[in-house]
Amino acid sequence: MKVLHFFKTYYPETMGGVEQVIFQLAEGGIHHGVESQVLSLSAAGASRNRVLGHHITHTSKLDLHIASTGFSLSAFRDFAELANEADIINYHFPWPFMDVVHFVKKVKKPTVVSYHSDIVKQKILLKLYEPLMNSFLGSVDKIIASSPNYVASSSVLQRFNSKVTTIPIGLDRSTYPEVPLEKILHWKGLLGERFFLFVGALRYYKGLDFLLDAAAKVRVPIVILGRGPMENELKAKAKKLGLANVHFVGGLPDIDKSALLMLCCGLVFPSHLRSEAFGISLLEAAMYGKPLISCEIGTGTTYINIGGETGLVVEPCNADELAQAMKYIWDHPEESKVMGQCALARFESVFTSDTMVKAYANVYQNLLS
Repeated sequence: MKVLHFFKTYYPETMGGVEQVIFQLAEGGIHHGVESQVLSLSAAGASRNRVLGHHITHTSKLDLHIASTGFSLSAFRDFAELANEADIINYHFPWPFMDVVHFVKKVKKPTVVSYHSDIVKQKILLKLYEPLMNSFLGSVDKIIASSPNYVASSSVLQRFNSKVTTIPIGLDRSTYPEVPLEKILHWKGLLGERFFLFVGALRYYKGLDFLLDAAAKVRVPIVILGRGPMENELKAKAKKLGLANVHFVGGLPDIDKSALLMLCCGLVFPSHLRSEAFGISLLEAAMYGKPLISCEIGTGTTYINIGGETGLVVEPCNADELAQAMKYIWDHPEESKVMGQCALARFESVFTSDTMVKAYANVYQNLLS
């Protein structure tokens, strides 16, 4: 069967969590009889039939960008042409422009929405968008959420509960690079033998302000991997607090990220708002057998990280609890190793790419039947 994935951005131009999910679905689907193509927007302009891994990608020219929403006139035509060739349309929510395209082009194919997050930040714009959003979600055939935690805590998903299915996000370890010894030695030389790692975009909902406050309370080494709109502000705060134990390494290639995941003593993930719907970095660290620290925000973060089993769960916005959690893992290496082993076991039983792709393929097949 042929599936068209539609989202505002995609590899290699952007490297976020939604892009990772689409990539895993597109690559893993091949083994389940699913042929995937991806349409996204690009400031670099339109392109067709680019090969990424084992699937095809297309871009429409990005004309305008307002409140995290990309708009494109040419996307209407491009979407219609590609949708005509597909058996299933898999939308990736939220992206209000996508809803408009769906209705303007009067899609008649079976439709699936991968629901990645509620809209949290743009509260005023949400009031204006809500009628369109409700019409869009009401019109599609199936909505897929990434965790039962998110379904239970999302008022939007509760409204459409009859068409919601939960399929946890999964990763394929074989898509991550093998790390040569020299790369391991390089980072050991720069960062030392033990450190905590944060991986992600430096955005408002990641709780990094609280992580820096915690770093001032417990002077353990912390490595922050990623770039984003808060980068300069966070670096200025770290300098003001005299945090020589915090290392900003910027955005890095996957091989370096894998090296740091292998070396770290634990992943610290202080996201404090519901904009963090799942937490793929937590999954990656679990895949590498590391203990996890996350916050209870009613989303997938505590579906991945079970407090006291795979790691520690703290209150959001609480620098004291974050500091205590890091200190515990730092001071208790044997107990932390057991947590990491439990995180790996949970990953292998619940969060593999093959499990996710197989469940998606079943949804697709049922819709076609």
